[in-house]
Amino acid sequence: MDLFRTFFKIGLFTLGGGYAMIPLIEAEVVERRKWIDKQMFTDLIAVAQTCPGVFAVNISIFIGYKLRGIKGALLTSLGAAMPSIIIILAIAMFFQNFQHVPWVEAAFRGIRPAVVALIAVPTWNLAVRTGINFMNCWIPILSALLIWALGVNPIYIILAAGIGGYLYGTFFKSSES
Repeated sequence: MDLFRTFFKIGLFTLGGGYAMIPLIEAEVVERRKWIDKQMFTDLIAVAQTCPGVFAVNISIFIGYKLRGIKGALLTSLGAAMPSIIIILAIAMFFQNFQHVPWVEAAFRGIRPAVVALIAVPTWNLAVRTGINFMNCWIPILSALLIWALGVNPIYIILAAGIGGYLYGTFFKSSES
C-alpha cells in the first residue's frame, strides 16, 4: 500500500504530465525512500520513454515491478494515474460552466509557463546526468529541424539514430576504452 500512496501523492501534485513528474518521483523514490539508485532511475526513464503509452504510467510500472513484481506494478500505475483521472473528470463536469470567466482564463494562461519549466528542468537534469553536452547536443537539434523544417519522417530519424548509435558503440566507443 506504501507504493500506491507514494505514487498517488506524486500524481496528485503534478501539473504538466509525465515529464513534470520526474523530479517528484526521483525525490521520493531515489532520494527519500532509497528504493532504487540514480543510475537505475535514469535507466528506467530511458526504457519508459521508448515504450508506447503514458510516460508517467510507464515509469511507475517499471519502478513498481522492480520493487514488488506484478503487484507493485499494478499499485504504482494505479497510484500514478488515478489522481489525473479523478481531476480530469471533475474538471470536465464543471469546466463548461466557468471556462469563459476572465480569472479562469488568466489562471490557465499563467499555468502554461510553469508547465514548460516543469518539463524543462528534468530534461536538463537528464541531459547532464547522461553526458549530453554542447559537443553532442547537435543531434537532437538537427533531428528536430529535419522533422520540422524539411518534413523528414521521424521514423527515418529514429532508424538513422539507431544505426549511428550502433556504429559509434561498435567502432568508436570500443577504441576509446
